[in-house]
Amino acid sequence: MKAYRQLDREKLLELKKELTQQFDEVKAKGLSLDMSRGKPGKDQLDLSMPMLDLVNAGSDMKCENGMDCRNYGVLDGIPEAKRLLSSMIDTDSEHVIVFGNSSLNIMFDTVSRCMLKGVLGSTPWCKLDKVKFLCPSPGYDRHFKVTEFFGIEMITVPMLPDGPDMDVVEELVSKDEAIKGIWCVPKYSNPQGYTYSDETVRRFANLKPAAKDFRIFWDNAYCVHHLYEEDQDSLLDIITECEKAGNPDLVLEFASTSKVSFPGAGVSVLAASKANLEEVKKYITTQTIGHDKINQLRHVRFFKDVEGIEEHMMKHAALIRPKFEAVLNTLDRELSGLDIGQWTKPKGGYFISFDSMEGCAKAIVAKTKEAGVVMTGAGATFPYGKDPKDSNIRIAPTLPSAQELALAAEIFVLSVKLVSVEKLLGEI
Repeated sequence: MKAYRQLDREKLLELKKELTQQFDEVKAKGLSLDMSRGKPGKDQLDLSMPMLDLVNAGSDMKCENGMDCRNYGVLDGIPEAKRLLSSMIDTDSEHVIVFGNSSLNIMFDTVSRCMLKGVLGSTPWCKLDKVKFLCPSPGYDRHFKVTEFFGIEMITVPMLPDGPDMDVVEELVSKDEAIKGIWCVPKYSNPQGYTYSDETVRRFANLKPAAKDFRIFWDNAYCVHHLYEEDQDSLLDIITECEKAGNPDLVLEFASTSKVSFPGAGVSVLAASKANLEEVKKYITTQTIGHDKINQLRHVRFFKDVEGIEEHMMKHAALIRPKFEAVLNTLDRELSGLDIGQWTKPKGGYFISFDSMEGCAKAIVAKTKEAGVVMTGAGATFPYGKDPKDSNIRIAPTLPSAQELALAAEIFVLSVKLVSVEKLLGEI
């Protein structure tokens, strides 16, 4: 078929009639499918179940420094857990603190500390007239919810295949002292699946912000989440690059095992300079006497080392790769050449980013819901939930079964086609 934009009105009306009939047939099936979040499927969660048997009544509960993991203490994490998680994010164990199950929780608390106490002696952000954050977009909706919660003004920065538009980032941070941070998902980004190039990482490390308390919030959530064993993206260690650039305090890196072991019962990590870590530890002593060391111990005993994590992640890849390929094959088969959408083909992470014709994303998501498929709300990948072009849609293939996914993908492309025709007819 010709590209939709090349069809005359008569052909578009004929196509709309045909697509409407197909949509009504699908809708009549009464389906109820969920592609709204990037959740691991049950088969992925089952991979980590043996971990629960490694710490039990008959096992030694001491970590390598002799500490009984059942008791209070060890604020920054047991030594073997620090080694494991620092290896996962490719940095040194001296740079990390191990927390509870949620890296998002660490990020929220970090912004909260900056608001209340400032950064390494700076004025607390809550006492400033204006606080701003840069938000590369499309991006992770929960990042934007954190800064919105604290009343921080969010500034959209375009995302490119090699990372945020660094010309824009450098220009903004060098001139505006109110800009205090930037959100980053540097590897297999949410939702496009892009990985920052070496040049982008180095430009981040060499930033010269007007604000001395500016911080890069480096959410390395998908650091080991490859889809292919032989074709993987690599990412420079931002901690090392900042040290080389003479900016050791510039970055705060976050990660977790949420999509490695159990999303609700993993371990998370903060990596930063010595000065940043000492400040964090000074404040979290008021929050906790120590995080869940039993969980840290079971993770170490299960994975043993970073090679164990990498081997485990290839098991995840074997389960989710066919799901990604099924969606991508459907998009290629049904939409290629129609000039009504474009999409990313990631080599890792948890999402596919789809861009429709301008002004169509909300209508497409509503149409899929009408047919029984729930997706992430259109606009969620932009600050304040407002996509200026109303075009970006995040596709999350991991949770549905293979059979459900095939149906959901068909409903999605049918919705894209129908809404696109309506847009070209001037009906939306």
